[in-house]
Amino acid sequence: MFGKFMNNYYYGKSGKGDYRKEDLPRNRMQLFWEMLRVRMSGLFRLNLMTIIAWIPLMVIVAQYISNVYGLLGLIAEVDADRAAATAEQLEMYAQSADLFYSFTFMSLLYAIPAIAIIGPFQAGMAYVTRNWARDEHAFAWSDFKDAFKENWKQGLGVSTITGILPLLMLVSYRFYGTMAADNVLFIIPQMLALTVGGLWMLALAFLYPMMVSYKVNFRTLLKNSLLLAVGRLPQVLGVRLVMLLPTIIVVLLLLFTPYGLYGMMALAGYYLLIGNGLARFVYASFANAVFDKFINPHIEGAVVNRGIADPDSLDDDDDEEEPDMEPSYPGGTLEPLDVPAEKADGRA
Repeated sequence: MFGKFMNNYYYGKSGKGDYRKEDLPRNRMQLFWEMLRVRMSGLFRLNLMTIIAWIPLMVIVAQYISNVYGLLGLIAEVDADRAAATAEQLEMYAQSADLFYSFTFMSLLYAIPAIAIIGPFQAGMAYVTRNWARDEHAFAWSDFKDAFKENWKQGLGVSTITGILPLLMLVSYRFYGTMAADNVLFIIPQMLALTVGGLWMLALAFLYPMMVSYKVNFRTLLKNSLLLAVGRLPQVLGVRLVMLLPTIIVVLLLLFTPYGLYGMMALAGYYLLIGNGLARFVYASFANAVFDKFINPHIEGAVVNRGIADPDSLDDDDDEEEPDMEPSYPGGTLEPLDVPAEKADGRA
């Protein structure tokens, strides 16, 4: 069955067969792989089109890595021959922990505006990839531009919070960690700070798709996305880890092999070419499934399961239907969600 709809690469092109009703995807996993295959070149274009927004952050990350590598080199040099080390090197060696914190603090501080400017671009990408993920048309440039203009305020708000949170997590972790040396109870707020930051990073998988799909105020956007992140915690955590896999592999190469530099070059190329576009497509596919389960059924007239064939409309003899790959939530509900309205401009 899966091969039926994989035999067509072009839609309606001369000499190529059009999709038939029975060739349509039967479940979300089939829909995901088919749309990824069809839209792969579009994801490359979309990624390259928006890479300019990431340049400031990339510069900050590169400078931070350079500073950390320099500090690690100094530590290794002093450890190898302490007698030959200068007084300045010994002083930096003794203060290496504070220097590392200082490098991290300043980098995260500079990263706040660099991350903030990315938000409106992410909103534009979220609209295009949302449509592509559910087998609907979207122009890479014109629809991106329209979604950028319509959602830039909420996108900027989300990305500003995303930029501030890592710095708050760092400061809170250090502050409460110091206090925990005298009172072990301070470990609780220390871990709470990390939990809040981690939950926000998971909620980002829903924030931008929800932003471009529904008419909601900023408070409702944050509330619903956080509730969905909690309700779908294992699934969204798995999705985020899969998309971070290239970075995790490079970190392991840096720590345990001499090939870390090559890994960093490969990682930079991956994100320059397709990394962000692919991530937005994966998050859009996942968010579409979650919205269809918990939000769209409560909106009058909202279409559910776009891009997936309706089993009732297929031929009677085609009764082998693969299970829906969208996992079920044990509680069956995520109440109290604020049910939003679909956007009236044709974007939903």
